Formats: sequence, C-alpha cells, structure tokens
Amino acid sequence: MPGPVQSIERAAAILRLLAASSGRLGVGELAGSLGLARGTVHGILRTLVRVGFVEQDEASGKYRLGAALLHLGTSYLDVNELRSRAINWADALAARSGEAVRIGTLLDGKILVVHHVFRPDDSLQAMDIGTLLPPHASALGKALLAHDANAAASIRGTELESYCRRTITDHRALARALTRVREQGWAAEIEEIALGEASIAAPIRGYGGLVVGAIGVSGAVERICDAGRVPDPALVGYVRDAARAVSRDLGASRW
Repeated sequence: MPGPVQSIERAAAILRLLAASSGRLGVGELAGSLGLARGTVHGILRTLVRVGFVEQDEASGKYRLGAALLHLGTSYLDVNELRSRAINWADALAARSGEAVRIGTLLDGKILVVHHVFRPDDSLQAMDIGTLLPPHASALGKALLAHDANAAASIRGTELESYCRRTITDHRALARALTRVREQGWAAEIEEIALGEASIAAPIRGYGGLVVGAIGVSGAVERICDAGRVPDPALVGYVRDAARAVSRDLGASRW
C-alpha cells in the first residue's frame, strides 16, 4: 500500500491552523508553528489560494480560510443535520403513509436523495440514497425549485429533459406549476419520471424560514392518487405534517 502524501498532510495542517486562529496568519507564523521552511509553506498556500480554500489579505499579506472551503464545510453540516433531524420523522411518515419516504436537497442543479426509508412491506426495493433526481420532474425538486430563486434561475433557459409523456419540458408550464406549489405548500409528480409511479413532497425550512430540503412519499400511482389522478389528501396531509415537524426541529419558528 502506498504511504501518505506529505504535501497533503502539510496542507491539512495549514488549514487546521487557519481554522483554529481568531484572525489571519502570515507565512512566518505558519512555518514556525509547523517547523517547515517558509518557501515550502508559501508554495502550499499559493496552491490553496488558487483552489479557493485559502484567501490572502492584500493589505497585510496574511491568510485565512477561503469561501470555497467554508462552503464545503457548511454543505456537509447542513446535509448531515438535515438527515439527523429528519430520520425519526421520516420513519414515522413511512409507517403512517405505508409508502417509501425520501428526503432531498439541491446539489449542482440536481436533487440529491440524502435519506430513504423503504415502504414498510415485504416488497423488493432498492436504496435511493445518493441518487440524483431531475428537479423539474420530481416532487422533491418542484418543492425546492418553488422556494429557491437561485435554483430556479439555474435551470432557466436550459433544456428540460423528457422522461415520460407527462414530463414538463416547457419552462412556462414549469413556472405555472411552481406557482401552484408555492400557493398550496406541496408538490406532486405523477408519471413524470417513471410510468406507474407518483410522489408528493413538501419543503423543509430551517432558521429564518429558509428552505433547506424537502421530504416526500413515493409509490404506485394507484396508491398515491385517486381514480382521477389527484393526490390523496390524506397523504398530502401526512407529508406536510412531517415537513413541518422537521422544520420545527431545524429552528423554523413559523412552523
């Protein structure tokens, strides 16, 4: 087995020092703390600045953690807090609805499934954690697009891929659908990703009411909807109740 990469270990040590500091640190301070040559530290810092993990103050020449690294850390904490806070409510929703439950969040223009509870029966099911769903063709995605202007803007002008006959591929039609989602407080998709399948989802809010994810149920159309392909009001209520409960746990005061 290959040994550790020394330059990566040194870069990690520099990042830890910057993270622990209450202010900016200079090359000499970092080199002295790590027992490294100033040239070595300076070379590593140049690379870290180039990838956005470290920022240099023009006036003092000293360094601090960069926005790119802080964003990575925040995203990790957000996803894990969302999942940890929602696990019990997701289990309860699956038991109450009798359907599979998924929790999703936005990632690079897609919906990342961060938690999945199987439908509580003996049917053969596949784990969806890590799956990326199209935002325009999934209930989780619509619930998020309707409440995140940046996410909605990111797909504006792009081609909306068709997965089934009922997939929304027109941007004006999608905008109308998202308006309905905002008005009613929940989203649905019926055979827009796969034939015979449907789902219902509602947004999860954090501090200040910011939407940080969505939770929903998915299953066969005949179980999710009535004969007229209208989502079951009882299931809609279960999903909205679960979304409110998770939101309260995440600090959304309005819930």
